[in-house]
Amino acid sequence: MTQTAAQRMTIIGDGATGTLFGSIAAHNGLHATLWGRRSEHIAELANRRENVTYLPGFPIPRQLQLTSDDFTAFSDCQFIICAVPTQFIRATLQRLAPYIPAGIPVISLAKGIENNTLLRPTEIVEQILGVRPMVAIAGPAIAGEIASGHPATIVAATHDPTLAQHTQKMLSTSNLRIYTNDDVIGVELAGATKNIIAVAAGILDGIHAGVNAKASLLTRGLVEISRLGAAMGAKPLTFSGLAGLGDLATTCFSPGSRNRSFGQWIGQGLSCQAAMEKLSGIAEGVATTRSVVELARRYNVDMPITRCLHAVLFEGKKPAEGIAELMSRRQRDELQPRSAPAASSGGCT
Repeated sequence: MTQTAAQRMTIIGDGATGTLFGSIAAHNGLHATLWGRRSEHIAELANRRENVTYLPGFPIPRQLQLTSDDFTAFSDCQFIICAVPTQFIRATLQRLAPYIPAGIPVISLAKGIENNTLLRPTEIVEQILGVRPMVAIAGPAIAGEIASGHPATIVAATHDPTLAQHTQKMLSTSNLRIYTNDDVIGVELAGATKNIIAVAAGILDGIHAGVNAKASLLTRGLVEISRLGAAMGAKPLTFSGLAGLGDLATTCFSPGSRNRSFGQWIGQGLSCQAAMEKLSGIAEGVATTRSVVELARRYNVDMPITRCLHAVLFEGKKPAEGIAELMSRRQRDELQPRSAPAASSGGCT
């Protein structure tokens, strides 16, 4: 790592993902600083050298600096990793914008679509910080598994081939392999929408719907995700790659997936609020469901599973009712393209 040994990187966000990638950057020889908005949590990390709340059991390397001071965090910074949940990116960057150097690259780890604006994470970053080199990272990357040394592969999407290769060098490890991709739209959209299907998969787990149902959900969920991606200009192959199928399978089956766990509690009868309170982090699929329903309307794309989940989460529909409506939809060809219904009530029709 001689090429990056003198470079300075700041990681925004002290959750599991931020802690993991901050530790990787420090181990790889970068001058890495992890910034968190809560001074008390940063003080706890500094004292314990462990993120007990979000990534327990893994020591934080001494080389990784920890701070909640806005000025100190970005002094002479050359790269930024944004590891903040999508719905909090805007407020966080508005606070930090005066301290962030102009034009430096930002690597986004967020997986979601902002409510109301319907912007992807890199679009939010550029709206607040201005146009700059951007990388979107997605793929099957459970933080605890990577920290344990288990093998994993992810994808870094950017329009800048040199930046893509540099990202590989800065963040790859002996057990984390990073591929590159130039389809930023597809990688970000895949990373966001897989959380929606993961919530639905958790609901199936909660009501003991069986493996057949879950496999069908993943398959048809990937179809409607790909359908939206095509309408938004993404490359179809992206959705069969690491950011698409890879991340979808991991998130839907992992016992530690926040989105799947949230859905399971919904299936077991908990309210959205009660299920949220059981999580140690954020289930991004919940807010993203609202956004993607609106994107589907905007692009006239049929997404029955997403609409059905929206009805369960926000309109009082019972999971069993949603499944019954999905199963009773008009019989049709599996591979036939289909646009959204001319008039959608937002339910599962």
